[in-house]
Formats: sequence, structure tokens, C-alpha cells
Amino acid sequence: MLFKLSIKNMKKSFKDYAIYFLTLVLGVAIFYMFNSLDSQQAMINVTSSTREMIKLMIRMLELVSVFVAIVLGLLIVYANNFLINRRKKEFGIYMTLGMGRRQISKIILFETVLVGILSLIAGIVIGIFASQFMSVLVAKLFQADLTKFEFVFSKDACIKTCIYFAVMYFAVMIFNTITISRYKLINLLTAIKKNEKVKIKNPVISIIVFLISVVLIGWAYWIVTAKVNTLDTIDKIIPPIIMGVIGTILFFWSLSGFIIKVIQARKKIYLKGTNMFVLRQLNNKINTTVISMSVICIMLFLTISILSSSLSMRNTMEKDLVEMTPVDINLYKSANLPESSVDRYGNEITYTKEQIEDSEHPITYTLEKYNYDINNFKEIEEVIVYATNDLTWRDSFGSSYEEIKALFPGLLYDNAETIIKISDYNRIAKLYNLDEYTLEDDEYIVLCDFKSMKEIRDKALQNGNKTITLNGKEYHSKYDECKSGYIYMSTSHVNTGIILVPDSCNLKEEWKEQYVLAANYNANTKEEKQKIDEDFSNNTSELVKAITDDGIELDGMTKNAIIESSVGIATTVVFIAIYLGLVFLIASAAILALKQLTESSDNKQRYIILRKIGCDEKMINKSLFSQIAIFFMLPLVLAIIHSIFGINFAISLLSGLASSEELIPSIIATVIIIGVIYGAYFIATYIGSKNIIKEE
Repeated sequence: MLFKLSIKNMKKSFKDYAIYFLTLVLGVAIFYMFNSLDSQQAMINVTSSTREMIKLMIRMLELVSVFVAIVLGLLIVYANNFLINRRKKEFGIYMTLGMGRRQISKIILFETVLVGILSLIAGIVIGIFASQFMSVLVAKLFQADLTKFEFVFSKDACIKTCIYFAVMYFAVMIFNTITISRYKLINLLTAIKKNEKVKIKNPVISIIVFLISVVLIGWAYWIVTAKVNTLDTIDKIIPPIIMGVIGTILFFWSLSGFIIKVIQARKKIYLKGTNMFVLRQLNNKINTTVISMSVICIMLFLTISILSSSLSMRNTMEKDLVEMTPVDINLYKSANLPESSVDRYGNEITYTKEQIEDSEHPITYTLEKYNYDINNFKEIEEVIVYATNDLTWRDSFGSSYEEIKALFPGLLYDNAETIIKISDYNRIAKLYNLDEYTLEDDEYIVLCDFKSMKEIRDKALQNGNKTITLNGKEYHSKYDECKSGYIYMSTSHVNTGIILVPDSCNLKEEWKEQYVLAANYNANTKEEKQKIDEDFSNNTSELVKAITDDGIELDGMTKNAIIESSVGIATTVVFIAIYLGLVFLIASAAILALKQLTESSDNKQRYIILRKIGCDEKMINKSLFSQIAIFFMLPLVLAIIHSIFGINFAISLLSGLASSEELIPSIIATVIIIGVIYGAYFIATYIGSKNIIKEE
């Protein structure tokens, strides 16, 4: 009997369950999608290093899933609380008919189980189909082979999803039982007549608090923009975050009183149509949801910032990879090793005779010494890099040093500059398809493509610090700014500075710091190139073992390794960002929707009064739409404003990995994601609320 009653209740209250059911289904689908990646066949045909990156991504997603489960669990409890409160009168009637609290708890238990099973089934079905698209996306991002792609069902992901959500539903059941046991019959029967009192804050206090909130938020914005260069430690980043959070809470606390004061001053707007009613309703909503609105605003801010920044990073790294990997391999080794040296930790390092002797010769000598077939390479270029403590960053900045240090205290100003002769650089530049340069005997050029460092060096050059001294001779900068260029392949533009000097510059032998080799493979197919890669990247290859056994310091990066590691890191960050972003977005929209539905249910009598005083359905629906639209837009608008500064701060922190130029497509993608999910909840809330206020 109780089971049949539960089914009838669900059918009757389907519109009440719509938002709850939608949230559960989306939560299950997203949880399944991101936990089924390890089962996708699209990942099979990748290199071993890419496979390791995918495994790392999956392990990180598993850790994130624990946090996601907690967020979804709290959301489910919150949503379920709405349903319980919505049905207080119904439960009161049951009790007057002789039904005990235990039987009511059983009814709710049956309903929770039924909704849970249906949402699990629907969510997993949607997740199974969506995960196929996810696997195609993963394959594309990791450049995997899709020829053997098959439709896959992940048994492990399904079991994990069922277990996680079963625990959540069990917690909901306990919560429901405790809640029902505390209700009194009189409170249940009169619940529909009880509304929260409309509280009007003192307008003067509201305006003062509003101004304080604006000052705090503005101050936080100023710190993360104008003072971004000084935010190099956690203890310096936390204060503006705290100011932003406190400012957000005070903003919503003061908003209702502030809005009423402003709009009441405009009688034509205040007295038009149902605006007075809408304003009072909004005032009540905001007053009773200050913390909720603040939390939702912060979650939306995190969603926008995380998605935009991560997608921008992905786009930037993908673009930079094309520019920064012009050849198949870079190799480098130390030159002129002394008998002993001290590392940065103060530990003494002693070098063997063989290591010292090898450091006196170029890389091609080392390769031939260990019987490596140099014919595996073509278009080989090798240069010598110099460095001396006679020319440090401090020396290059000249009279601008104190000013730059005040702005950027964390820079290592005693770093020796990297120096290369112009003809050596031009040989590598030609191989890289970069600009080549010319110099007079008393000129030099600074090459730098790391954005923030380029700005510092340009500032010093433009302030007249254009003279350096090497081995007793002065050289003058040919340009008033840094030029673009580099010698080391990388994932992005990270060259902090190279000094190009004329070939006539007398660079001392002891200044030799490193040999750098750049070359392409003498191979045509991807498989042939991977085989040559393994000679240098595989620790078990004969070359690596022989060099390692003798302690020779030969390092390097291959084009394939750089691309795979960069793609792996960027893709992992993007997937975690999308995972968290979607969960935060769903949680924010669901809380807003449930709060609005609760308000609509509680205020049903007020809409009946509106009808009695002559308001038609069109006016009432317009009033309801305005309330919901403003209620949804308030935290979103403030979150967007927060995000403008938050994204700029993130881009500054990720300098070299993300750029503002790639923000537009990232922002467009973020807007689409938010528009679809947030918009769906808004429409569902409006339809649900309209149905509630129509009830008699």
C-alpha cells in the first residue's frame, strides 16, 4: 500500500521533482563520463609516453571525483529538503488520518529509492552515449588513432557511479527520517500559511554597507591588477581573496535595502504595474539568501574563471607548440667542466677526468665517441653558449635596476646573461625559420620572447640602459627593444634573454657554458622518427646506458616528447577544469532554482491576492518572470565582473602558458556552456514556478 502511494505521489508531484530529477541525472551523467575515460578504446593506439599522461590524468580525475561527489551529495540533500518542505501539508493530512511518522518515512524512503533508481538509469544512459563523444575528444586532444574506435560501456565507471550515488541517497534517507521525526502536526497543517516576513533593512545602513562592499571589492581588483607582480606567494594572494569574499557577502547583504531606496526615489518606475510587488519579493529573497547568493556568485566566478583560463591555456599551448618545435631534436651538454663545483644547495660536486675531457668537445664528438650513427640526423647545427658573472641581469638593467627590483622583487638579478655569437645564432635561426640579424663590431641585440620579461628588458633599454661591457670593451644595443628569437625548443615562449654579440667579440674560453645541437631526423615516416626518439628518450637504449654509465651530462628534448608532454598537461588541466566547472555550474543553478521554487510555493497566497485585486495572468506571469530573471542574473553579473579581473590575474600567473589573445574563443565556449545549463535551469524554474502559483 505504501509503495503504491509513493508511486501515485511521484506522478502527482512530477513537476516538483523536475528540477531535482534534472540535477540528479546531470550529476550522474557527468560523473560517469569523467570516470569512464580509462575504458575508451580510442586511447589504445597512442605512444607509451602519451599513455602514461592519460593514466596520470585519470588518477587526478579520480581524486577530483571525490570532491565532486561531496558537492553533489550536499546539493542532493539541499534539493531533497525543498521537496520535504513543499509537502508539509500533505504529511500533516497523513498524520490526521492516523499514519505514523515511521510510515511517512517509509513513503519518503520508497520515493527516494524510486527517484534514485530512475535518475541513475537515465544519467548512466546519457553518460554512456556522451562518453563516446568524450572519448573522441580525448583521442583528438591526445592525437590518438581512431581507426579502431568502438562503442564502449565502462563497467568500472558504472559500478563506481552507482556506489557513490547509493551512499548519497542513503545519507538523504537518514536526513529525511530525522526531519520527519521532528515535525509537529500543527506545524505541518499550517505550513502553507506561514511565510517569511518581509524585512526592510535601514536604507542608510544599507547604503553605507554597500559602499564598503564596493570599496573592498574594488581594492581586491586593484591589488590583483596593479600589484600583480608582487603576488608571488600564497600569503600575499590570500588577502585580496578574503577582501573579495567579504565584499561579495556585504554586497548581497546591502543590496536589497539599497535597491529599494534607489527605485523608490523613481516613482514612475516603482508604481508602474507590479513593480512594487516584484521589488518587495526580491527584497525578501535576497534578505533570506545572503550567504547562498554569495556562495553561488563565488561558484559561478570559479566556473567562468576556471573554464576560460584553462581553455585559453590549451589554445595558447597548442599555438605555441607549432612555433616552438621547428626541428626534431635539441641536445645540450655542459662545456668546460671544472674539477669540482658547488650546486645551488651548497653541495660540492666532483667531476671525473672523462667528464671533464668530454666537456671540451662538441655534442657530435660525444655521439660519434659512443658509436651513434650521426647519419640519423640531417641539417645539423651546433652552437656554443657563453655565460659570465661579469654580465648579469643586474648589469643589463643598469640604472633601471632599483626601479625594476621594486616592481619585481622575486627576480634572480645575479643570473649570468646567456651570450651567443651572431653567426652561430643565425645558423640556428635559419634552421628554425626565424629572423636573422646583423651587428656592427660595437653592437649587441637582446633576444627575448617571454612576455613579462620582455616588458622588463624593454623598459630598461628605453630608459637608456643600452651599454654593456664584455672583456673590457663596450657594446651598445642596436635596438630600443628586445627582438624575438630563441635557441632551445620548448612548450611555449619562455626565453628570458639572450645577448647576441658580434663574431669579433673576444669571449673567453672559460666563459663557455654549454653546447647546443639542433637537427632534423633523416626519416620520412612517423614510426622511423619514433625509433630515433627512443635512442634518446628510452633509458634502456644502448646510447643512453653508455652515456649514463660514464656520467656524461648529455640532455635534450625531442619534438615528439615536447608535444606529447605539453598536450598531456594541457588536456589534463582542461578536463579537470571542465569537470569542476560543470559541477559548480549545476550546483549554482540548482540552488537558485530550488530557492525560487520554494519562494513560489510559500508565496502562492500572495499571487491569489494579486488576482483578486485585478491583475490578469499576463501581468502575474510577467511579474514572476522578472523576479526569476533578476534573481538568476544578480549573482551571475557580479561573478562576470569578478571574472574579468580573476581571468587577467590567472593569465598573469600563467604568463608563457596562457595569453589574452586566446581568451576570446575560450570565453565564447564558456558562454555557450553557461548559457545552455544555466538557461535550462532558468526555463525549468520559470515553468515550475508558474505551475505552482496556478494551483488552487
